[in-house]
Amino acid sequence: MNVNPQAITAMRAITISREYGSGGGEIAARLAQRLGWQLIDHAVIEQTAHELGVHVTEVEKHDEEYVESARPGILDRIVEQFVPSAPMTGGGGIFIRPSSSAEAGAYQATMRHIITAAATSGHVVIVGRGGQVLLADKRDVLHVRVVAPLEQRVAYVVRREGLDTEAARRRVQAKDQARTRYMQTQYQSQHEAPHLYDLVINTAVLPLDSAVDQIWLALESKASRLSVPGEQLGPAAGLAPYPDKPADFRVPGQPSS
Repeated sequence: MNVNPQAITAMRAITISREYGSGGGEIAARLAQRLGWQLIDHAVIEQTAHELGVHVTEVEKHDEEYVESARPGILDRIVEQFVPSAPMTGGGGIFIRPSSSAEAGAYQATMRHIITAAATSGHVVIVGRGGQVLLADKRDVLHVRVVAPLEQRVAYVVRREGLDTEAARRRVQAKDQARTRYMQTQYQSQHEAPHLYDLVINTAVLPLDSAVDQIWLALESKASRLSVPGEQLGPAAGLAPYPDKPADFRVPGQPSS
């Protein structure tokens, strides 16, 4: 596979949206390893958000001394990891510290800041959490959706998680519903919407490493278009007008009417 690594370095991030059990998380991990990029997956994000949630709850119960002692272990750690020079305040910084009165929105605010800070830092593979919406206007970000038929996703969960078939099916369906609600509630969007993505991969037949190859190629292709003016992009780019009117088209071999 002929890929220009130099071109790829111009890209900042890849977002991976996936149906549960489609292998999207595994693809993201393999892709990050191949690229040498940082993987920002659900485990990192959920752990950080959980810590912040506990922190915000405690704000209502304890004084400022507790807040200041807890904060360096939570928010500062995230900022130092992704944007070392970013201040903690909103004056031009990437990460804004939520106020103690914003507990209800702190989780989502934290998610968005983590994703934005990670993409700003660059060379990250971001799994889930609405990255395809948050970073939709960034041409130096590749957006990928990974899907697979339900029965194959159930089989994946049976093998990977050791559940019986019915338990696996319930888990897949519950995850699908939760992710749908999340996108609708937080972003007023549907994760199935194809226009959110540069590439949609069905792993029903394609092996996971082949999916990684396809993403790699798409990443290079999008990187090669970064300097092209917006008005020169799109499916008509470089095409001449049709030689005949569309109404005059006919199937070869059929007589004209």
